[in-house]
Amino acid sequence: MTDSTLEIPGYKTGTWVLDPAHSEVTFSVRHMMISKVRGSFGVKSATIVTGSNPLETTVEATVDVTSVDTKDEGRDGHLRSADFFDVETYPTMTFRSTGVRYEKGDFLVDGDLTIKDVTKPVTFELELGGFGTDPWGNYKAGATAKTVINREDFGLTWNAALETGGVLVGKDVTIELDLQGSIQA
Repeated sequence: MTDSTLEIPGYKTGTWVLDPAHSEVTFSVRHMMISKVRGSFGVKSATIVTGSNPLETTVEATVDVTSVDTKDEGRDGHLRSADFFDVETYPTMTFRSTGVRYEKGDFLVDGDLTIKDVTKPVTFELELGGFGTDPWGNYKAGATAKTVINREDFGLTWNAALETGGVLVGKDVTIELDLQGSIQA
C-alpha cells in the first residue's frame, strides 16, 4: 500500500479534540524486578489535525502530571516529588508529533515527548479503533497508542538498591493511550 492509496473507512479531515471522559493515559513499570506497578494520568488537552492524506496528521497533547494515580497515596506523593516528576516545577508533560508512517500494516506516530523539560523522540504504535456518530450527533474517532521509554532518559533517575539484588524501580516504562475525540464543526 502506498501513501497515495491509503484509505481508512470513516476517515474525515479536520480538527479533532480529545474527549477526556473517554480517554486515558496509563503506564506500567517493573517494581522490585518481580511485578509491575500501573498508574494513570489525566489528559489536560489534545488536538489532532487530520489532512487529506492521513500521513499528514498532526498531534499535540498535554498531560497533567499532578494527577498521577497508582492507587497508593504515599507512592503518588513520592512520584510528584523532586525525586521523580517534580510537579511543582513541571506540572505537565507534552507530546508533539513530527510525522506519521504506515509500515507493514501498522501506523506509527513519531514525535517529541517532553517530561521535566527534557525532550526526546519517541514512536507510538497506533491502532485505530474506528469512527462513528454518538447519540448526540458528534462524529467520533477512537484509537490506542503505545510506546516504551527509558525513564532515566527524561531525568527520572531515583531508585533504591534491593538487598536481594536489583533495584526497586525498572528503567523501562510502557505508556499506553486510549483515546476518543470529536471532530470540530
